[in-house]
Amino acid sequence: MEVHVHERIIEIYAHHELVRTHCRATQKGQWRTEMEDYPPSKAQYLLKTPQFCLKLALRMGSHTHQVVERLLADRPLDRLRSVQAILGLAESVGQNRLEAACRRALYYGDPHYRRIKDILNAALDREPLPDQVVAAPTQQSFAFSRKPREFFEHKREGQP
Repeated sequence: MEVHVHERIIEIYAHHELVRTHCRATQKGQWRTEMEDYPPSKAQYLLKTPQFCLKLALRMGSHTHQVVERLLADRPLDRLRSVQAILGLAESVGQNRLEAACRRALYYGDPHYRRIKDILNAALDREPLPDQVVAAPTQQSFAFSRKPREFFEHKREGQP
């Protein structure tokens, strides 16, 4: 590889053939990267910015949006890959199941990728949350049930 640095552009040659031309950065520490330079899988990662992920999550549902918002609130660039993976789960399980799994993860206070994936793998997203469980009646009535006193005759005084 051979690189020619000019005042405004940089030219990259391989075996005397021009491979790529880039505009030079104008400030110290500035990066100038073209998306075409990345492999397709890496370019997709870079195009799914935190703002893009928040908009996508909002379309999926309020609980999914809350999970994404909470994860991106602290160190967004460190958690971006995890958020992208959570949103990617919708492709395999659907938006409704992902929304239910996010709701359960938020309920238990652990809205991370691993927990949401575990909820989906165990199909816990289909189970009601504890506050949604309908309490069973305390006493069941059966058609042929009798009260305990009906089994024993009560003896009255003076009777054998």
